[in-house]
Amino acid sequence: MFMPRFSQSASRLATDNDDLWEVHTEALTRKDEGEDIIVMSVGDPDLPTIDPIIEHAVTSLYRGRTHYSPGMGELPLREKIAEIETAASGKPTSPDEVVVFPGATNAVFSVLSCLLDSDHQMIVTEPTYVGYQGIFRSIGAEIVKVPTIAADAFRIDVEAIVDAITPATRVLLLNTPGNPSGRVMSEEELRYLADVTRERDIWLVCDEVYSMLSFEKPHISARRAATSLENVIIIDGLSKSHAMTGWRLGWVVAEPHAIGPILDFTSATVFGCSQFIQDAAAFALENDAEYIASIKEEYRKRRDYALERIEQLPGISCHCPDAGMFLMLNVSAIAQDGSSFARQLLDEAKVSVLPGIGFGEQTKDYVRFSLTHGVEVLGEAFDRLERFLRGHR
Repeated sequence: MFMPRFSQSASRLATDNDDLWEVHTEALTRKDEGEDIIVMSVGDPDLPTIDPIIEHAVTSLYRGRTHYSPGMGELPLREKIAEIETAASGKPTSPDEVVVFPGATNAVFSVLSCLLDSDHQMIVTEPTYVGYQGIFRSIGAEIVKVPTIAADAFRIDVEAIVDAITPATRVLLLNTPGNPSGRVMSEEELRYLADVTRERDIWLVCDEVYSMLSFEKPHISARRAATSLENVIIIDGLSKSHAMTGWRLGWVVAEPHAIGPILDFTSATVFGCSQFIQDAAAFALENDAEYIASIKEEYRKRRDYALERIEQLPGISCHCPDAGMFLMLNVSAIAQDGSSFARQLLDEAKVSVLPGIGFGEQTKDYVRFSLTHGVEVLGEAFDRLERFLRGHR
């Protein structure tokens, strides 16, 4: 009888995390079955990709742009990304320092696969984006989590990060603006960490996928902050900023000595991205100033409305995020933990939120609330939340 055997990587990915997504998965199921569920547990915007981008993709399809693409990505798109990175960093960026990926998640996986072996350590801050967990398990390196300062809006503790460095440390992974915290790291923090990691031969990988969705506090790219770019790798994408989550388009910006191994890896595992999607992405980045301004204003309006409603709710607190589309609600005063709160809220109020434990032990008493619906739907969600709290007062 055949006995199926699988790799250690596959076994690590089989780690059970059903509990984390249980509330969200059930919410989607019940919504599909006709229940009036308001889903606030995932970062998929309700905003549509705008018509000109779609029309450009369709035109590109009719032009026959359906063939293999260069491993690095189409040159017009890489030129546009390089132009954006040059403006954001104040440092010249070449198209040859850009590699295009089918989404930022794949970019993160590819980059970390090129930098880490199983006997290496990687430092990450906590709370940590939940989507990283499968990548970490697949690669198998030791993950060293450094808590942020939750009481100070999840401020990064740079000295704690430096103290966590060991001879086995190979990578420091930062996420700014952060998911789920919405925290924007300062230029001084980034420069300090870039200098320390370079001196100790450690890669600084910075996930900046919310870079275009910062509000009052501007996003600072690690490429701008760093004194030298030798060890700096930037990851960004279009999913959130342009409401293009399903288009799967992200990119990496790095020095030439890092681009070679990254290109080798993606050429072997992905073999290029769709031509017509890259054409649409280049068009989106070339014609997005007015659109991005409107997107940022929409999310700022949603954030401010939500914070105003939260101030009126007993037992729930929340800091004001600098960027992004999420709020972290502290429910420690009224619930056993975030998981039990999320469970009850779905069962009794038909609103789904994501338990904070998925982002780390530090946020087990939190839930993440997504701003992925307009103010009208947010209003109904908060009306239900208010009635729910009143019933349990």
